[in-house]
Amino acid sequence: MAIAYDVIPYLERTDFDEIYQEAEEELKDKMPTRLLSRGLNGAIIATGYAEILLHKALRDLGPDHPVGYPDTAYHLPVITALSGEKVTRLGELPPILNRMRNNLKEERNFFNARLWGETTLYAAEVIEAIHYVYGDEPKVDPWTGFVTDPVLRQYGIKLVDWTIPGQAIIMGRAKSSKAIAKIVQELMGKGFMIFLCDEVIEQLLEENVKMGVDYIAFPVGNFTQIIHAVNYALRAGLAFGGIPAGRREEIRDYQRRRIRAFVLQLGEATDVQVAAHFGANFLGFPVICDQPLEEEIPDWYLHHGDYDTLVQFAMEVRGIKLETMELDIPINFGPAFEGEVIRKADAYLEFGGGRSPGFELLSSVSADDITDGKVQLIGPDVSDVPEGSLLPLGIMVDIYGRKMEEQFEGVLERRIHDYMNYGEGLWHVAQRDLNWVRISKEAVAKGVRMEHVGEILIAKFKADFPSIVDRVQVTLITDQALVEEKIKLAREKYRARDERMRGLTDEAVEEFYTCLLCQSFAPNHVCIVTPERVGLCGAVTWLDARASHQIDANGPNQPIIKGPSTDEVKGIWDSVNQVVQPASHGNLSEVALYTLMENPMTSCGCFEGIMGIVPECNGIMITTREHKGETPCGMTFSTLAGMVGGGVQTPGFMGIGRSYILSRKFIKADGGIARIVWMPKELKEFLREEFVQRSIEEGLGEDFIDKIADETVGIAAEEIMPFLEEKGHPALTMDPLF
Repeated sequence: MAIAYDVIPYLERTDFDEIYQEAEEELKDKMPTRLLSRGLNGAIIATGYAEILLHKALRDLGPDHPVGYPDTAYHLPVITALSGEKVTRLGELPPILNRMRNNLKEERNFFNARLWGETTLYAAEVIEAIHYVYGDEPKVDPWTGFVTDPVLRQYGIKLVDWTIPGQAIIMGRAKSSKAIAKIVQELMGKGFMIFLCDEVIEQLLEENVKMGVDYIAFPVGNFTQIIHAVNYALRAGLAFGGIPAGRREEIRDYQRRRIRAFVLQLGEATDVQVAAHFGANFLGFPVICDQPLEEEIPDWYLHHGDYDTLVQFAMEVRGIKLETMELDIPINFGPAFEGEVIRKADAYLEFGGGRSPGFELLSSVSADDITDGKVQLIGPDVSDVPEGSLLPLGIMVDIYGRKMEEQFEGVLERRIHDYMNYGEGLWHVAQRDLNWVRISKEAVAKGVRMEHVGEILIAKFKADFPSIVDRVQVTLITDQALVEEKIKLAREKYRARDERMRGLTDEAVEEFYTCLLCQSFAPNHVCIVTPERVGLCGAVTWLDARASHQIDANGPNQPIIKGPSTDEVKGIWDSVNQVVQPASHGNLSEVALYTLMENPMTSCGCFEGIMGIVPECNGIMITTREHKGETPCGMTFSTLAGMVGGGVQTPGFMGIGRSYILSRKFIKADGGIARIVWMPKELKEFLREEFVQRSIEEGLGEDFIDKIADETVGIAAEEIMPFLEEKGHPALTMDPLF
């Protein structure tokens, strides 16, 4: 039963606590009293330290002084998540700390220890928030301190849908720098998100191990800065789990089921660290120490001293099982490297990106036209050119499968981007004939050659699409003349695919498709994908959804036989509603596909953009994940994302894919693109060419895009209104939105 925090008696066992019962049964006759005493002492020390810092801050700054972390919609996330209290002022913290002191019962048992741990999490959050008030947070790379919401949005989805298999939290000091480097590299190779605290950070720097946002390895700092691993995990639950703040037991249950975190304590632990370990146990995370323990808590607080098998042991304790894929390549490989950015100064060579011709093309071929596993390079290899070289690049992937179809080509082709970025030292952006690839100096020094790129692609296509992929062959072309010849073939195929999509309208098809890919972390969200409405992640078109269903009939994309519409203007179908209601677990009764103002489609958290009404201008604004600043809604992207994500239906606000803006069905019932009064400049330039064509089609003229305000004009309604009036923006004379 889900019960709000403020009505839970602290000593009353809840359903969630059943997961600890087996351990507690075993502890009846051998309670780890010394370990528990250290945990209680650590919680008292942490709480006392938090009170001292808080009293000083109140004395220096006063109770009304703002308190909070930068660039987050979740205030102080530990407190927000577990109690529902949205703290914004220093004066709101004393009663919270006083309440948490009630957790410090002296009876030594595992149940009370978890409450001491909860108190320690609160105390650490208060301590670190006060550091931010004084500007004492880490400012030197690679130390990150608090990990902001944009990073949460970037990687949190992959954490909770298990693309990233789990979160490894490493504290203390390892036996040696080489030993911790080996552990971290093993975790990276398996794709884990890593949080690092204390001296292990300096040890990793000694070994030149890459850390930071690009590698989803966050060196948060020292001592109580470990709380930034916890508040990241809790925000992931709030952002993607659709759980309201303050649902303490539901939040803990989500952490246990979806976040899959564990703590590695290396070296001797202080009493405060022991108390923090019990905080991890409180959230459902086991703790593994490399130092011998006089007493263990089965499944929850364990010793394992062998560094060679430490990661394997932690995964087994946490119940994380991975399908291993052995690749004989000289670099690490996995989703941990997907965000790695290779800057020009770090690149040994690059391809494409507008500076040289490049393309990628995936084709279905007959069994006679393919040699399974073959990688062919035509042109110079990495080792044949000097550092700083620029080469053309053609990537041609041929696939044979008994169930492979031509319509699947575009779906699979887009995976080239993901797979190449999994390689440490490989960087890939864009697609088709706009692709841009860099290989780092470090990767080349380790022995990377073009054949390894082909081997990555072959292995991943076979692993990810076993039902349709039987054989894979890769041809990599770095010969200028041949790239220029083959790029013509590629462009012909691109045009044919686009024409097939362009000819599709919502009226021309007999079925729409659901997309439930994100329900693993937003259980009540349902995307409805139509020919004229891409999934809000921007990656799932109607053709993609159709192909996905054919590849896996029981998968996340299920057909909806459309039938007659009950409201053609707003885009309402009984057939859609009949599917949406059970698919959203009863949370939605109706979805209108062509309006923002009435029962709009829900959002999960992986939307490319968010649109919202600007009532003062009788129009809407659109912001994107890339835009970090304020908007005319008075909120940043992160704040808006916290409001509309998690599968909630929010009239007037909605997450969208960028390309939906160009659809003829874009909020058709509300006036379409003529309602757009503000967009970030980057988005305007990204859409400009096609947006101008849509504007002409709608009778708005080719200059309409320049009538839309952006951040260079202003970020508040009163700032952009004079601009809109001067330009004669059509939204000002349209029917009122309300």
